[in-house]
Amino acid sequence: MARKFVQLKINQQVAHVVLNRPDKFNALNFEMFREIDAVISELKKDRTLKAVILSGSEGNFSSGLDVKSVISSPTQPLKLLFKWLPGNANLAQRVSVGWRRLPVPVIAVIEGCCFGGGMQIALGADIRIASKEAKLSIMEAKWGLVPDMAGLVSLREVVSRDQAMLLTMTAEILAAPEALKKGLVTEVVESPIERASELASQLSKTSPDANAAIKHSINRSWTTSVRSLLSRESISQIKLLLGKNRIVAAKRQTGEPDKAYKVRQSWW
Repeated sequence: MARKFVQLKINQQVAHVVLNRPDKFNALNFEMFREIDAVISELKKDRTLKAVILSGSEGNFSSGLDVKSVISSPTQPLKLLFKWLPGNANLAQRVSVGWRRLPVPVIAVIEGCCFGGGMQIALGADIRIASKEAKLSIMEAKWGLVPDMAGLVSLREVVSRDQAMLLTMTAEILAAPEALKKGLVTEVVESPIERASELASQLSKTSPDANAAIKHSINRSWTTSVRSLLSRESISQIKLLLGKNRIVAAKRQTGEPDKAYKVRQSWW
């Protein structure tokens, strides 16, 4: 599939996804929404994948929704927001929550501006690595809107309730070190793309089944009951113990050559 606004390259079982509309600071138009959604669907089918690095082109992650572009057609807002059932994810929400549904670690590289819809997408990643110069904001309230791209699903897990209220209501722009203090990003480093590559390489050396099970358990159990967490832990462990990739993982840790890598089990 030819894509204009999202680049996808897979190297050594690590997917590199780049938001690519640099002339607009990678602002989200309708076509970019569709392309991000399509890339997520494609990656979900790749059972040899071990990690995803998500970034923006030419020094910015994303400046958020390109409102002028989206409202240029009366049907585009409807296509973004339409869903059959209220609890389902629409197109605008899938570009954020979709990263959570991939059975591999997703690392967002945040450089330059990461505002509004861009912040919602970054919140969908499992790990957020920011440059020291990055600026971040949940900016929807500035335009009289509520954050509606599923970013609040992750936000409630990474910051306290009062901070979530403060960040969403004030639309404050945070420098990366301040965002780190509040929990919006995981790390602030000099070269986030290098750090993300190092981390993806490190994650690739551990069991893909274990990583999938860990992500699945944490995302499904973070805000549920203790009984639900204990149940999911036990089920995941049984599947791992019966799976062949556990043997491969053990060989990696003992330094033996990895000659029998199997595709990841289905966890979603």
